[in-house]
Amino acid sequence: MSVIPKTPEEIQQMRVAGRLAAEVLDYIAPFVKPGVTTGKLNDLCHAYMVGVQGCVPAPLNYAPPGYKPFPKSICTSVNHQVCHGIPGDRLLKPGDALNIDVTVIKNGFHGDSSRMFHVGEPGIQARRLVDVTFECMWRGIAAVRPGAHLGDVGAAIQAHAEEHGYSVVREFCGHGIGRKFHEEPQVLHYGKAGTGLLLAPGMTFTIEPMINAGKAGIRELADGWTIVTKDHSLSAQWEHTVLVTERGAEVLTLSAGAPPPPAGIAA
Repeated sequence: MSVIPKTPEEIQQMRVAGRLAAEVLDYIAPFVKPGVTTGKLNDLCHAYMVGVQGCVPAPLNYAPPGYKPFPKSICTSVNHQVCHGIPGDRLLKPGDALNIDVTVIKNGFHGDSSRMFHVGEPGIQARRLVDVTFECMWRGIAAVRPGAHLGDVGAAIQAHAEEHGYSVVREFCGHGIGRKFHEEPQVLHYGKAGTGLLLAPGMTFTIEPMINAGKAGIRELADGWTIVTKDHSLSAQWEHTVLVTERGAEVLTLSAGAPPPPAGIAA
């Protein structure tokens, strides 16, 4: 695995792209309400990214090997949808749990982040899953420091999820990011501490655990993109892009509206 640390100049560009991705999520938050379609949320985000920020929406027409081009500018995954949900005519209902995943390209660099949103008043199960998944992400971030291993990140996430009776999706993972949407390394959200890539300053990657309330099994829908839980259980995901620094981790996708870290974990 070849992971090339970013230069100071590249890191500064990553900071800009990361902040802009987070600010799209700030912008769209007030529009997440019952009766709104996921397609409308997509259109609003697209207009903001292109018209206000001067960014390129990275998901639009993104086509990795074996996939047809993704047709929208953001991903919207509702309830038992794990990831890569395609925005469309679906009306949001009270109690829905929604993940919005945003990736922007600014000056050739990518910023990638996702958040969970409750539509109206959440049920107890949805609130608990969303909260625990948020804690999982931050525990993974807290494990990032020079000399640590990627396995430390996955082990921290897996332990916290399973302690609460949840399961970790294994087919999808975090990823290196920079001039390319997906770079090395792959960042698993499960694993064994002390194993895997040795972390070094200048590395940038996403931590984006997908946690299911039921079993870990998933399947792909006929649209070729949307991933759902096999047992129709709820799923949640949070994502930040992080930089390995000399002293620990810097989260590149923070903004004024980003939820603060859980108590006991410093940003």
